[in-house]
Amino acid sequence: MEQETHQPDMPESVETDVEEAEPEITEVKKKLKKKVYEAELKRLHTELVKWQYWVKEEGKKVVIIFEGRDAAGKGGTIKRIMSPLNPRGATVVALPKPNEREQTQWYFQRYVPYLPAAGEIVMFDRSWYNRVGVEKVMGFATQDQVEEFYRSCPEFERMLIRSGIRLIKYWFSVSEEEQEERLQDRINDPQRRWKLSPIDLQSRLKWVEYSMAKDAMMTYTDLPQAPWFTVEADDKRRARLNCITHLLSQFAYEDMIPEPIELPERPEVPSDYVRPPRSNFRYVPQVW
Repeated sequence: MEQETHQPDMPESVETDVEEAEPEITEVKKKLKKKVYEAELKRLHTELVKWQYWVKEEGKKVVIIFEGRDAAGKGGTIKRIMSPLNPRGATVVALPKPNEREQTQWYFQRYVPYLPAAGEIVMFDRSWYNRVGVEKVMGFATQDQVEEFYRSCPEFERMLIRSGIRLIKYWFSVSEEEQEERLQDRINDPQRRWKLSPIDLQSRLKWVEYSMAKDAMMTYTDLPQAPWFTVEADDKRRARLNCITHLLSQFAYEDMIPEPIELPERPEVPSDYVRPPRSNFRYVPQVW
């Protein structure tokens, strides 16, 4: 069979008037109260632990992709998912920009080493979709590279799925007003300023371009085997709970948490063992 060589048609959503596009956030709700949020998050954390035990016991391979606007809340959600999990079986991959060698590789090559083995969960904090997101909008990728991604990405993901990987993709959607407020909060908070980069600031100037890029990405890569799920994220607390709840609903997992164990009795110290004096060791000063 001959390989297709035609260029993919650009989706209609890219060509539509921006003013006619539907807003990403369609429903306004009051911010979720902290007490309600913390109680439900605690319950979901227990479910996440059950889920991870099941993934390990059944030898499942899970990949979760987190994409979305800058400051949309991807990192905070990933942090809450990871919080109760065993890091030996659940990892987060957040790759820096590719080096010179990686820029000459097959595009998906740098992501393949991070894919899970049996019993493992891998979360990509941004992923191969950088090619048709920031790289496309900022001019780091050529039009040919973008169009090749549209052709090859669905095949790449189908290969992953056929190999036994469960692929789940989330897009975090945030309104322009909320994004501006969050970016300003990062500017004002020295502890969070590391989250800002020149690229993040450019996202404010290229809001429309990012919208068009996202529409095209969804058109080409929303696969029946690996569809995109949009998380409305103007309320961070709701977004985290909704995302975790949806993630768990994608698996018919069972409670495989081990039964409580009984601690063995500590043996008695031999009478001929004399511990060295404390003065022989260095201790952290007890400032508190």
